Amino acid sequence: LEIAGDSMAPVFRDGDRILVSPSIEPRRGDRVVVKTTGGEVMAKELARVTARTIELASLNRDYEDRILDRGEVAWIARILWASQ
Repeated sequence: LEIAGDSMAPVFRDGDRILVSPSIEPRRGDRVVVKTTGGEVMAKELARVTARTIELASLNRDYEDRILDRGEVAWIARILWASQ
């Protein structure tokens, strides 16, 4: 995948390419890519998972953290590698 935007700067920058694994269960603190059922795709840091929600953090403090209902998440994949 290719990063678009700067919500994960300075770790991931616009145009960086990343490799993700949908088969590895992400843990708190992992950097992940999430696709919502509405079609939005975002790279964030996994902050917390509860029975009802998935909390995502932006590394760039100019962007707000996100809390998604589990029903809103189509898939989540852990970022394994980035080319910068």
